[in-house]
Amino acid sequence: MAVDPNRLAQLYSPLDIPESGKEPFTDYSRWRLLVNDGGRHTWHYMRTDGECKDWPQNEVDKYWLGIPLNLPALPKPKDPLEAARNGYTFYKHLQSHDGHWAGEYGGPMFLLPGLVIGSYVTGMAFTLEERLEMIRYLMNRAHPEDGGWGIHIEGHSTVFGTALNYVAIRILGMHADHPVAIKARQCLHKLGGAAGTPAWGKFWLAVFNVYDWEGVNPIPPELWLLPEWIPFHPHKWWIHTRNVYIPMSYLYGIRFQMEENDLIRSLREIITPINWPAQRNNVASVDIYYPHTTVLDTLNAIVGMYEGCAIPAARKAALKRAYELVVYEDENTEYQTIGPVSKMMNSVCRFVYKQHAIKRADFMWLGPDGMRMCGTNGSQLWDIGLANDDENKESLGKALEWLDVCQIRDNPKHYESAYRHRTKGAWPFSTREQGYTVSDCTGEGLKSVLGVEKLISDDRLFDAVDTMLTMQNADGGFASYELVRGPQWLEWLNPAEVFGDIMIEFCYPECTTSVITALSIFRKHYPSYRSADIENRNGGWVGSWGICFTYAAQFALESLSLVGENYSNSSSVQRACRFLLSHQREDGGWGESYKTCELASWVEHENTQVVQTCWATMALMYAGQLPDGSWPQEAIEGVFNKNCAISYPNFKFSFPIWMLGKAHMYLKGLGER
Repeated sequence: MAVDPNRLAQLYSPLDIPESGKEPFTDYSRWRLLVNDGGRHTWHYMRTDGECKDWPQNEVDKYWLGIPLNLPALPKPKDPLEAARNGYTFYKHLQSHDGHWAGEYGGPMFLLPGLVIGSYVTGMAFTLEERLEMIRYLMNRAHPEDGGWGIHIEGHSTVFGTALNYVAIRILGMHADHPVAIKARQCLHKLGGAAGTPAWGKFWLAVFNVYDWEGVNPIPPELWLLPEWIPFHPHKWWIHTRNVYIPMSYLYGIRFQMEENDLIRSLREIITPINWPAQRNNVASVDIYYPHTTVLDTLNAIVGMYEGCAIPAARKAALKRAYELVVYEDENTEYQTIGPVSKMMNSVCRFVYKQHAIKRADFMWLGPDGMRMCGTNGSQLWDIGLANDDENKESLGKALEWLDVCQIRDNPKHYESAYRHRTKGAWPFSTREQGYTVSDCTGEGLKSVLGVEKLISDDRLFDAVDTMLTMQNADGGFASYELVRGPQWLEWLNPAEVFGDIMIEFCYPECTTSVITALSIFRKHYPSYRSADIENRNGGWVGSWGICFTYAAQFALESLSLVGENYSNSSSVQRACRFLLSHQREDGGWGESYKTCELASWVEHENTQVVQTCWATMALMYAGQLPDGSWPQEAIEGVFNKNCAISYPNFKFSFPIWMLGKAHMYLKGLGER
């Protein structure tokens, strides 16, 4: 599996890069966002004037590139409903022709290096314009003081972020003597060097051949040969974790390494010659979020001894099974895979399979600060916006048509053999093609199509309900992608060091309350369908996918209201209201830092946040709305695995519009009493 070194040298030739990335390195008037195939997003650069003329830039392109739309100011709203209408008037300008809202899903800073390293070692090319804008993004996202990179765009510099992004920016064509590269190396040196990167960083550096596999804790593919009833069998792990460790175990099992070349030799400067086995548990203190447990270290030591005398027949069978599961995942998702980390690892396992090269573009997103890699192939379903109002019938109709297209009609091609949960009738987080059931996305999708223009048959609505009901756990709660399969003590085996709660599924308040509200609304329309099963649902409180208490509260309170609990009769609701009011600011808003998710206790953001103010109160009337009906981008909104923030820039439209409309109906109801 070798790549032609001469061809590779041409594809990734050194570039002359300006000292500052403030201004675009390409002509932004030539970029276009192609939206097709049920919501796929890919950016394309028009090389000629003729191409530009044939494919004019539209408002969606301009907005996400940071080019002003120059829309007229709207009448100043006099009440929440008018503010909501102004917001939706602006938001309609960002609606794609197929009815959904395209958008960025960036934020994590460990994704782009996987894209770049994985592409380089397999010989997949980027266009010159893509390379330039990825370099510019990394320049703009370097820490302004020390020059390093963190785990996400608002985090402090870490070895994980700095080592991987330094390698990525050099692969893309930046010279070693560029000021940004020099400052990054200095930061990495101060942090103790690249050998202190966490496990996933060690993995990518080993694949790239600047680090040795002897310095990586064992990732044996033989785990997939264990009896499935064993409590720690990988099919019981959280779905994102197992889909990362399947290709990781395969590449570890064959000790895959890029063939050495001049660039690789030059990049070994970030790791001095060392005792490799001694580096397995060497993780910089600035990186550690979840330290190894004694149980994990003991198991690593035992499995490390096995690696020295691995049984050839067992290793061969294990590699075959791991590769088989990689293929199943590719074919189940049309080569999108569940996420960007597994996407690029699968690409390396299959070594430039054509569809991987094509679908790689779905994860690449261009913004005003350059080109990044997104956290999935998008957040298309989750960003859908509906406004059931006479002025918005055309927009509503287009959105409903897209929801119709987006619903998953069948179970995966490789269903039980790939340890997948049922998908028939579900809505995904992104696109139907990607094909993963997500409980709250299914709940929100179902709520959106109920009670409006009938596009979806009863049978398909029933399929959605059937799927949601298969996702309820023994404690009554709902997890994200599938049932909770493993015991909670599996978290003792968490090997990632930088993430928490990654080993098994958990029941989340966001997911539970979304399903509860969807089933409650469904029951009003179809009171006789599985009525005995759609009763007595309950929920939780701590946010896991948004920041954090405000996010959970808005889902939980809506859920409780639908089962008759309110401030006058529920101590839980009273406590929630007192909690929220205790954190309301003098300006009437709320602001939570992403640090809240890390520490599980309220940490104030330095500024009031529109999105969190919407989450915290249904009585929002004014929260920084601009004259054209939009809201400005503020702090990052989302989070996953406790320690990594992620962007949902469309939230600043959908949640204010939603909550302003809710506020209007609430205040109107009060006035009629």
